[in-house]
Amino acid sequence: MQEITGINHIGIRVSNLERAREFYEQLGFVFIVGPIGPEPVAIMEHPSGVNINFILNANSGSTENILMDIPAKHPGYTHFALNVSNIKSVEKTLIKLGIPVTEGPIKLTDGGVMLFIRDPDNNVIEFHQNA
Repeated sequence: MQEITGINHIGIRVSNLERAREFYEQLGFVFIVGPIGPEPVAIMEHPSGVNINFILNANSGSTENILMDIPAKHPGYTHFALNVSNIKSVEKTLIKLGIPVTEGPIKLTDGGVMLFIRDPDNNVIEFHQNA
């Protein structure tokens, strides 16, 4: 479809808005509005233009990511990837913030590098530096 021009936002189900907001603020996202709407939803945006909609209806007792942490492989989105200009700098910042790297850095055959973290609800975030 030629009309698609980009991604408008990423929707992430979370159990606690304040906890999610504090975490994503550490990554440079800015709170815009919320909760709003019948779902309800809260919105944060990064200066790079990446927009996240937090869907505020996750069960608070859940500790597993059903798409990533159980043997059965259910269909669905497993993670989102953020392009970065310097993966080593990202890794140093994550360590300084006390955010554990759950996988990586992994060097790709084309020279790119990626690493993964999880937010407080175990949603997976990839940082990706192109070759």
